[in-house]
Order: sequence, then structure tokens, then C-alpha cells
Amino acid sequence: MPDIPSLFGGGSRADRFDDIDQFVPEHLPDPDAFLDGHRVLDGDDHVAVHRVARDLFEARGVYDVTFGYNLARLNLDRRHPDAGFRYAEDRDDPSVLLAEFTPTTPFCPQSKTLTVGAFRAWNGLADRHDYDRVRVRVAPMHQQADAINAELDAMDTDSDTGTPAGERESEADPETESLSESFEAALKRLSSEPE
Repeated sequence: MPDIPSLFGGGSRADRFDDIDQFVPEHLPDPDAFLDGHRVLDGDDHVAVHRVARDLFEARGVYDVTFGYNLARLNLDRRHPDAGFRYAEDRDDPSVLLAEFTPTTPFCPQSKTLTVGAFRAWNGLADRHDYDRVRVRVAPMHQQADAINAELDAMDTDSDTGTPAGERESEADPETESLSESFEAALKRLSSEPE
């Protein structure tokens, strides 16, 4: 997918972005609570994992609509040095990758969509990387981090049992269903009604 010109401008591409093969810690968010105590990836390890993220996000269309580019590109955008992904391998199981997304603002309205999209890209295209599972969370600086991360945690649990999230609707308590689950259920009901 080609880049869409950003409403925020910002000079030439060379001035705005680091190279995909560079690890520039001052242009990345600091690892936060989700990665605490795990083996945080840096240098070539971070670059290798982030290259895979870029390809997976491209394949699944995980795009930041505000900036008009593949979400992995946020890590390279010098205008937002405290935003993007940081990665760690689980201290107890290095076959599990942890990915923590820090949005550009605490009120970023796309944070849920972007983290769920990232989760689905990593775990839906598992044959394209070396990890058995990838767990994704939004950094606690986001105003809805607890709710978003609870939903991502439920998705992790569903992947443990092999039950896709869409198949849980009949078991869900209607008062605890997420908005996306309620919307999907309503669409199914509408599509099955006779005309």
C-alpha cells in the first residue's frame, strides 16, 4: 500500500524517517510495564523483528490512518520519538514475543484498532516468523490502556484454547461484550433475517 500524504507535513522523507535497518533508541519509546523483566530487544535483534512486523502489517493492512502509513513506520518517524513498538522475548519462554505499542498521544482513538490489528497480523501469519505466539499490549500511558489490554488478554486466552474470538458470542454475558463483538453479532442477525 503506498503512503498517503500526511496532514501534518514535515519536510522530505529523508528528514522525517530513519532507515528500516537502523536502531535509533532516541527515536523509540522506552520499554514500559508489559516488557519489564523480560529480554528487551535492541540493536540488530530489534531491527530484525521490526522488519517482520512491517511485512506482516503490510500483508494485513495495519495502517495508521492519521499519518497514512504502515504502522511499523511509526518507529522510524523522527517526528514522534516516543511512539511505536518495543519488543521483548518472554523471560520464561523465548518462543513468545511481547510487543508493546506506545501511541503518539494518551487519547489516540486508533489505539485499540491498531493493537488488535497488530495482534491478528502477528498471530494470523505465524508461519512467517519464528515465534509460537506474539502477545501485544498498549502502553499504560493511553487513557484506555486497561480496557484495551483486557481485550487483548482475552484474545491471548482464546488463542490458548484455540477458540477464535468470534465463536465466543454465544457464551458471552451480554453486559460484558465488547462493542466490536456486539456489532458483529448484530450484523450476523441482520444478514440471517429473511427479506
